[in-house]
Amino acid sequence: MLPEPSLDFAAYRAAIDAKLVALSPAPLPGQTALRLALRDSVIAPGKRLRPLICVIAAEDLGGPSEPALAAGCAVEMVHAASLVLDDLPCMDDAAMRRGRPATHVAHGEDVAVLAAIGALAGAFQLLATLPDTTGERRAEAVAVLSAAVGVKGLVGGQFADLRGGRERRQMSEIRVANGLKTGALFRASAELGGILAGADPAARDCLCSFGSEIGHAFQLYDDLLDATQNPVLLGKDVGQDAGKSTILSLVGSGSAERLIERHLERADAHLAELFGSASRLSALVAQIFAQADRTVRQAREAQVAGETGRGAGRP
Repeated sequence: MLPEPSLDFAAYRAAIDAKLVALSPAPLPGQTALRLALRDSVIAPGKRLRPLICVIAAEDLGGPSEPALAAGCAVEMVHAASLVLDDLPCMDDAAMRRGRPATHVAHGEDVAVLAAIGALAGAFQLLATLPDTTGERRAEAVAVLSAAVGVKGLVGGQFADLRGGRERRQMSEIRVANGLKTGALFRASAELGGILAGADPAARDCLCSFGSEIGHAFQLYDDLLDATQNPVLLGKDVGQDAGKSTILSLVGSGSAERLIERHLERADAHLAELFGSASRLSALVAQIFAQADRTVRQAREAQVAGETGRGAGRP
């Protein structure tokens, strides 16, 4: 159960984690390897930002909490599946994710692929059977998340990143890819909250625009973190963007940080249009990105300390 609407986001995360455990796909008896892979990918520790956005948007628009919680978990399952696939040797070939061995490293590539497909299927089954929701809203929710995953969403963004990332690209091209690969699920999370609250098209447009801005800001932070070369602090492989055409590689860290500020300002403006000058979504975003700032700063300090230590040891 969710707490009463509040700014206690830790309580919301605890409710989301518990719901993920309850709703995650359950493999057939005896298929222990698949069960463990699903557990490690879907229930692995995370910020749960996408389901938080879904639930809080729905609540603050006067919608029911429980269907939004389930829908948020569906988005988190899709996100988890995308990370499993992203880490595969045929894609980014990453060994670590969320402070643990990547799913294909821990469980094998074959089981990892099946776990990702299982999580994706489970997400759509969850949306199609949302409780206390009309059939029309369930259908809309399925359509929105399907679009976010498909060729004009995650799939299209990942393809652009894999096939074009090593080539010289214009900033506009990179922004489009980022908007698909990272922004799609943030947009879907926010819009699902609106759908389940019965929001009108204008309100849903505001939520989608908010999600887009958050997606761009989040991707820029991810690029900054990748450049710090601190896998222990970040919990995943770093240096994945080396030689890759990113906005950070085009404009440098100072300009990237200013771009993040602009995206967050625009995200706040969309929220203000819908909820007024102070909203829980705005507070959530401020909290998440303040933590991201601290992580970048800590990683940079560790990087400088390591370089200084190596320099002191030279003859």
